[in-house]
Amino acid sequence: MTTGNVEATKFLRSLDPTPLSIGRILWAHRTGEEMTLKDFSKLLEISVANLCDIEKGRKFVSPKRAARFAKALQLSEKLFVQIALQDLLRNDGFKDAEIKIIKWPIKKSPSRRSQQLHQKRAHSA
Repeated sequence: MTTGNVEATKFLRSLDPTPLSIGRILWAHRTGEEMTLKDFSKLLEISVANLCDIEKGRKFVSPKRAARFAKALQLSEKLFVQIALQDLLRNDGFKDAEIKIIKWPIKKSPSRRSQQLHQKRAHSA
């Protein structure tokens, strides 16, 4: 992050120090698109009451659900998951916690069943 970006972030936070949350993003998107709670909840495939609770910060969203919302809105799934995790941490008392999503090189190990099939094929050949 460059110094200019840091300064811009500080300036924006001075205008509105409320932390970014999934609820605030959904509210901003919905009002920006001039959509009703009812129409927006249909788009997200949740109830109006649930959407209202999320927007007001009374309910929090799982990372899986955040990714689903992002996909429905054609926004960054990675960003939504990151913010959802930060919301959950903040709600549990970790006020200054910051989540950074990184790629993790996971090598999927073969299941026991696939190993057995592979051994059977090797013996029968």
